[in-house]
Amino acid sequence: MKKLIAVAASVLAVASVLVGFQITGPTASQDSASALSGSQFDPGNIIPDSEFYNGGGMSETAIQTFLNAQVGTCASSSCLNVGRYSLNSHGADAMCNAVAGGTSLSAAQIIARVGAACGINPKVILVTLQKEQTLVNGGTARNPSAAVLARAMGYACPDSANGGCDPAYSGVGNQVFWASWQWKRYGNPAGTSNYFTWFGPGANRNVQYSPNAACGTKSVYIQNKATAALYYYTPYTPNQAALNNLYGTGDGCSAYGNRNFWRLYNDWFGVSTADNPFGGIDAKQYGPGYVQVGGWALDPNNKAATVQVQWYSDGKLLGTLPANASRPDVGRAYPGAGNNHGILNTLTVGGGTHSICAVGVNIGSGSNAQIGQCVTVAVSTGSPIGGMDVSSPSAGTIAVGGWTIDPDTAASISVDVYVDGRNRGRSVANASRPDVGRVYANYGNAHGIATTVSASAGTHQVCVYGLNATGPGGSTNLGCRSVTVADASPFGGMDVTTSGSTATVNGWTIDPDTTAPVQIALTVDGVAMGTSTANATRGDIGRVYPKYGAKHGINVSYDLRQGAHTICVTAKNVGGGSDTALGCDTATIAANSSPFGGMDASSPAAGRVQVNGWTIDPDQQKTAIRVDTYLDGVGVASGPANAARADVGRIYPAAGSAHGINQSFAARAGSHTVCSYAINVGAGKNVLLGCQAVTVG
Repeated sequence: MKKLIAVAASVLAVASVLVGFQITGPTASQDSASALSGSQFDPGNIIPDSEFYNGGGMSETAIQTFLNAQVGTCASSSCLNVGRYSLNSHGADAMCNAVAGGTSLSAAQIIARVGAACGINPKVILVTLQKEQTLVNGGTARNPSAAVLARAMGYACPDSANGGCDPAYSGVGNQVFWASWQWKRYGNPAGTSNYFTWFGPGANRNVQYSPNAACGTKSVYIQNKATAALYYYTPYTPNQAALNNLYGTGDGCSAYGNRNFWRLYNDWFGVSTADNPFGGIDAKQYGPGYVQVGGWALDPNNKAATVQVQWYSDGKLLGTLPANASRPDVGRAYPGAGNNHGILNTLTVGGGTHSICAVGVNIGSGSNAQIGQCVTVAVSTGSPIGGMDVSSPSAGTIAVGGWTIDPDTAASISVDVYVDGRNRGRSVANASRPDVGRVYANYGNAHGIATTVSASAGTHQVCVYGLNATGPGGSTNLGCRSVTVADASPFGGMDVTTSGSTATVNGWTIDPDTTAPVQIALTVDGVAMGTSTANATRGDIGRVYPKYGAKHGINVSYDLRQGAHTICVTAKNVGGGSDTALGCDTATIAANSSPFGGMDASSPAAGRVQVNGWTIDPDQQKTAIRVDTYLDGVGVASGPANAARADVGRIYPAAGSAHGINQSFAARAGSHTVCSYAINVGAGKNVLLGCQAVTVG
């Protein structure tokens, strides 16, 4: 049961609170002149695997000798060099071999047994005892309290517990064993789950600067399992303030655990990154699916020698290449090294965003080390790349801009523009874009998108697709944007005035797509009266819309029979947009001397139109007056309205019944407008009796 608890606790959190906790500087027996510099700290390679996992790194005798020298004269019987502690026995598992326990063991015995069984260097354990509770050197080490010994390694003492520890893991023996066991568990050995991945080696990992998340994170390329284990145990990396004052305090965002581990280990045991390869790198896309890497690398132990560089993409080793390109600037900066330490290679990485990292292979003392900082580079696949933007520079128009390149060719490629999901046209992206050419020097400038499409008023979703021209890949959505288009339909207004039997339609209309007068369609009582041009002079309109001028007025007159009539006007659209109803108005024609009456039209037989109705002129009521009839504006019949209409005679007895209209004429098949006019006699005016739409078979 205890083992299950230990596993659960280790999975949750084990790092002790280290912010603000300080370790003393070099001991009196050490040469302070050889103290480390914070500039030597490599957050991605705090300690080599070969050092960390060397379970036989110190014998029991060597450990005891070291403790005696570090602790000095103990003020009690509890110091690590003189105290006696218990250790539980443990069977073998995936992390450690079997460990024999005891009830009165020295710290040196416990450290040696656990180190050998779990494959953890006793030096690592000694450094951790110091960095967690100062149990090896200093005042606390010479008289440690029971509480300090209980949490000797800081195991199962998570930051979230505010300094509290799980009592199940209390005591020097428990602490040393379970911390060592946990370091091995972090490596996900065979027989365990692949749980610990967030600080896994071979990739960039975001590591917090302190428990305070507001202090931010540092992207660290974790180079080995040992460094990953230290971050799992104490999940913070020192900020620059902590490194600048390596043996003291930094600022409010400084954490010291891993800094102190590195400093103590190197001060005590002489492992340093000072002998590791160093340099810098850069990377950029060079072609489809691959990047060009540059930079330089030197090894301090043999500056003239060529450093072999291991290249990683997203943590995967791509290969090892020599840093032997000519870099005279490096030769000038490091006299005696020569010029041939530059990096100039291409790496095949495939499409997408990649983290490119370099590790220099060590020469002589030291260990492999990351060269410079990892570089993130976006590499296009064989499909087109690019971007788009949209605007509406004028009513009814959408302008599409942007750029696109097919990585497999320097030629300009085609793009399709979709508006609200409908393809509105294809064009070639060949406009000059020097900014694109500067970034993609191998492709030139002729990759700009510059096309326009028409659209109705309102908000539209515009999407642009780059069409794959050659090689692998397919069409690429370069982006979608919303754009609001002003109305390109005609606009204006109308009204109707009457004088006697005459109704006059007034008003104005403009189509944004043209400065020319536009056509208008009129109806009277729902019957189409044909079209007219809105070209009357309207100085007031010209002043308000100077771009279009004054020739946009409406002035059309009709003679109508007595009664109320509804007159409507529609402006006919030009270009983008649609026809616009300018309005309807009512004209009431009072009784007067002009004729009155009515008409209707039909097609009783194929190719024929029949017009019936009646009309009377008040000035000569008994006279059968003339009626002229027009088909689609062309005169087709004329004659007296003298057919018998008994119904008319009964209503107008003084006029008699001989006032009926009976006209028949030929017409081609199709839809037509038939209008009849009563021809005035005496006072008054000719009067439109009506218009009818007729479909002729």
